[in-house]
Formats: sequence, C-alpha cells, structure tokens
Amino acid sequence: MKKSRLYPFERNRYFYGKLLTVRDFESEQKYVNDKRRLLNRLLFGSGVVSGMQVVAVDDKTISVEMGVAIDYIGREIVVPAPVTLKLSMIEGFTNNEYKKNVYLCVAYDEKGKEPVHSVGNSSVRSDEVSEYNRVLESYRLFIVEEAPAPASFEFVQLMENVATIYQDANVRITQRMPKYVNPGEVVEVRLIVEKTLQTPRIAFNYEYDATGFVPLGPEGNAVSFMEAGNAGETEFVLTYNVKAPQEAGVKAALSIPSEKAKLTIGDEFIPIDVNAVHQIEVLSEPAAERLLADWHNRSLEQAVEGSADQSICLAKISLLQMGPTYMIEKVDRVPFGEYIENAALLQRLGQSSRGSALHKFFASAEAHDLEFDAKPSLDVTYHPDRNEFDFKLGIPRPQHLYDEIATGTMEVALEAIGKTGGFFFSRGKKNFVSEEINHGLGDGHVTVVVGLEETESSVASDITSTNKRVYYGQSDVFKGTEFEPDIPNVSLGTIVYPEKGTFRIGMKLQSDVETAASVIAVRWWAFKSLSGAVSDAISEEFVDAIAQAAAAKEK
Repeated sequence: MKKSRLYPFERNRYFYGKLLTVRDFESEQKYVNDKRRLLNRLLFGSGVVSGMQVVAVDDKTISVEMGVAIDYIGREIVVPAPVTLKLSMIEGFTNNEYKKNVYLCVAYDEKGKEPVHSVGNSSVRSDEVSEYNRVLESYRLFIVEEAPAPASFEFVQLMENVATIYQDANVRITQRMPKYVNPGEVVEVRLIVEKTLQTPRIAFNYEYDATGFVPLGPEGNAVSFMEAGNAGETEFVLTYNVKAPQEAGVKAALSIPSEKAKLTIGDEFIPIDVNAVHQIEVLSEPAAERLLADWHNRSLEQAVEGSADQSICLAKISLLQMGPTYMIEKVDRVPFGEYIENAALLQRLGQSSRGSALHKFFASAEAHDLEFDAKPSLDVTYHPDRNEFDFKLGIPRPQHLYDEIATGTMEVALEAIGKTGGFFFSRGKKNFVSEEINHGLGDGHVTVVVGLEETESSVASDITSTNKRVYYGQSDVFKGTEFEPDIPNVSLGTIVYPEKGTFRIGMKLQSDVETAASVIAVRWWAFKSLSGAVSDAISEEFVDAIAQAAAAKEK
C-alpha cells in the first residue's frame, strides 16, 4: 500500500449485470484495509504488540524473533518466523565508522508473489507479460545511525517539554520536564545523557536560571553530572526537583545559559552553543485534564498522517570498534518505548490500582552521620511519578568520651613474682597472668590499653605528682636517656572477655629484675566505641590520644 489518504471511505455497489474490472476489486480491498488501518491508528496507536525481541547471536549477528506491530499509519507488520542477519548485511549499515550506536527499525513493506502469465496483456503486446498473482504484506528491516528526536514521538509531544542542550555524532544531552504543572507542584526535571560505548567519560555541570520555579535541595540551582567509571552504559538519567509558582495562569521558565554550562568529554572541554529553554504553563485545572483536551483537539490530519513516515525502532545496538572491524557489545530492546498494551491488560491494571497507591503519599527515610559540631540537615525529594517523599536526615554524632572510658591501677609486689598465690600466678619462669578484672563498662567489645606507671615515694612527689609517669609500649626505648624509667623491662598484653565485661593482664619479664622499686604499678584504660564494637587493631595515633586524655585526667 502506497502512502495515501485512508479516508473518505468509498465501497463498491453491486447490481445485476455490473461489469467488474480490476479497479472494482482494488477498491473492494482498499475499503476494508483503509477502514481497519484508520481504527488501528486511532484506537490502538503504534508500536510493538507482541514479540519482535532482538538479541545478539554473536559479535556481528542479530536475531529478530517473530512478532506483530502496528505502524504509524495503522498497518499491521508481521514477522512470521525468526530471522537472523549479519549486521553489515542489513540495509542502511555503513562500514566507515564502528564506534557508534545504531538503531534497528522495522517498516511495513508489500512484495509481489507468484508471477503468472498475463493473458489480457498478451493480446495487446507482442512480448510475454507476467504479473504477480499475490501481494505479500511483508516487512523491511533497516538500520539508521542517528537517534530520532525525542519530540518526534506522539506522546512525548503531548506530555513533555524537551530541550536539547548538546548533540553530536556520539553524544546527545537533553533535558525533559512535564509540559504542564499545577501551582505549588514539585516538578521532576530529568537530564538524559546518551553516548556511544567508546566515547570517553562525560562530566557536565551547569547552573540553571529559574523564572517562577524555586530550586529544591541543598545544591540550589547547580546541577552536576559525572559518569561513573566502568559503567558500560550508553544512557544516564539524572533527576532534580523544582517547585512550581503558586499562581496559576502564568508561564514559568527554566533555562540553561551556555555560559553557565561546562561539558567535558574525556579531557576535552566542549563549548555549549545553545541556550536551552523550557517554557512551562502553570494551570489552574489538573494537568491531566489539559492533556486530554489537547488529545481531543487534534485534527484528523495530525492524528493519522503526522508521523506517517516514521518507522518503529526495535533495538538500539551499541558497537565497539575492534581494530579494523567491530563487535556488538549491547542490545537495548525498543529503546523509545514504542509498545501497544492489550486493552484487557490495561483494564486489569486499572482494577489492581483502585484504592491503592495512586492517590496516597508514601515516604522513605535515610539517616546519615555528621560531625559532632555540625548542624542537623534535612533534604526532602518528591517523586511525583510514584507520590513518594524521600527524606534524608543528617544527625551530628554525639561527642561521648569519658562516659565510655574506665581506668584503674594494679600494683604488684616484686617479691610475689615467681611464687604461687598472690595477685599474679606463675605460668612459666617469667610469664604472669592476672585474675579477671571487671572494667565496669558492661558486656560488649572493649579495647584495653595497658602501661607501666612509675611512682616515687617522696613527699613532694606525692603532693605535686609532677614526677608521675606512665610508660606505654616498650619502656626500654628510653634507656640511656634522662627519661629512663626505674622499672623492670616488661612486655604487657591483655585478654578481653566481651560477654563477661572482664579482662586479664599478662606480663612477661624481658630481663632479670634490676630495680630499686619494690612494686610494679600497672595502669589500664578500657574504652568502648559508640556503636558497641571496636576495631581489633588500634592505630598509634588513637593510642596517643588516649594517653593524652589519661594525662589530662591525672592532673
């Protein structure tokens, strides 16, 4: 069927003795076909009805499964059996550039079938004439290398306001908003970045100008997109929210001045030449009512022939360049959502949604920690597509320190070392383990830091405590200096019993005891993290901080 008007309708009128010619039989078929196709177009729309899945068979071959679709004039497209084709053999595929995305499309196509000898024509022509006895309503697969404009799709034109920010052979950046909003409505704005697989990483930052709209979120009117590393994706969507004006009957604007936009592809800075602008009408009536009014006010020409030449895109195929050739990396099916849903399915979906989520609000919440001296923060995001509020609450961490620390000392007379009984008991010649000590912090994981405390018996020392020292770690590192301790060279260790709230201290003499001191004083510190769990390994910096806190408390 050639492109022609599907209306007005004219059918044959039969009467006795009527001479039927080729024209009469053609008009009989055209009447039935055109009426059906017009109803297909207006009642069902266009797109894939069932099947037609596209899959990669190998690096260079795709398969299209059997299926049914309706094109933009209402003609049925039927793929009766799976078809497997080399990508390079499909119409429209060019071999001059492999680093790209290509789009596999299907269109209605009629082909002649069963050639037969034409008796009538042979009476007026001397040569033998053949005519096709059948017309096969078939299809045509072909490749296009440029993505269709978003606004070329009927429902995008009806419902969305689309602004193209940047476009070249490998990258397209668009921004989409609802075509109509209501006063005070929270509006979701979608930034869509499309690219080929081998295009370097993309970063895009800009500040938008809002006339009537109020930016929401902590970033204000700043938007920042950074492609994640090793994503392996060809399309990215970033959303942010703005609030519509409170007054109806006005137009609000959202624009991206080129001087406030910075696009980087790989290491190359790309200038933006276009000032993208959204002009959005603020309605007093519900936006759905205006959309329906726009739909009903379409002319028949717009409804039927506005997209007559448009084909149906079955797949976006992402190619990787491999030296002098290519390979298929990824296949995205029906990338522009050209589907037709069954009326019975839509009815059941409508029944399942009655009295459910569509008229209710939902909320999700997430809390995260802030520094203890920061101010609390609250970020609220509204998702109008699912009536959901997303709350993100930042709570400063409490600065608890001394409430989570216990300390104590343990004195051991040197004459008790090596003997049974006493506070320590022997497990070898120079190894000693204490009884269980209750740290008083309750059960759970704690970290115990142990040091040797040097004490002096002088009265001045007892009064001022200026000569009291606690040695953590190996005290023999101070040997030969003015800070050399008058205590034995001892290695210390601890065993913690989390379920009991107790611990033991172990000691090992590194050499024979040669000291004037008669008592070894062991200072211990036990501390518990705020979450109730402490890492097994404590950094030296943290141990130093505990030692400084201990010294401050001693004073």
